[in-house]
Amino acid sequence: MSANQLPPFAEIEVRLKARIRDVPDFPEPGILFRDITPLLGDAATLRLAIDAMVAPYRGAPIDHIVGIESRGFLFGIPMAYLLGIGFIPVRKKGKLPFTTITTEYALEYGTNAVEVHADAVQPGQRVLIVDDLLATGGTAAASVRLMEQVGAQVAGLAFAIELTALNGRRLLPGKDVLTLVRY
Repeated sequence: MSANQLPPFAEIEVRLKARIRDVPDFPEPGILFRDITPLLGDAATLRLAIDAMVAPYRGAPIDHIVGIESRGFLFGIPMAYLLGIGFIPVRKKGKLPFTTITTEYALEYGTNAVEVHADAVQPGQRVLIVDDLLATGGTAAASVRLMEQVGAQVAGLAFAIELTALNGRRLLPGKDVLTLVRY
């Protein structure tokens, strides 16, 4: 589906939200989890989400999609396929088999780390970072740092969902951020 065949953004958001399930108190009491499993299981809605995420980048100078483990893979790989470019996984520490670059990021209590293969991109290549959810922004910002450490230029970030109350964009200053659904 081309960008001019997509419904208006407001309609895309309504259709996607209809397939995102709210799960209260998961993974712990007080958390409202936005479950994308029904969206992924409905072919028409999945296609709409992927087409809407890829549309702004058709013809853009992007060399690779960078998907953040693990749900970023679900959106990033089909986007890379549709754009005819490669896919680079950003994984949790210890999951990649070759020489890696690692960066840590803060959690509410402690830290976590993500890594990428040191040879994932050539200096100056442009990447689009993709994940299912922008929440606090920690993982996304860590992925930006990783890409910059290996010499990539971050062309933007794309997410299916944004939890606006958590203000994750504050950790992505000056970056182009696309989200399809906002809560």
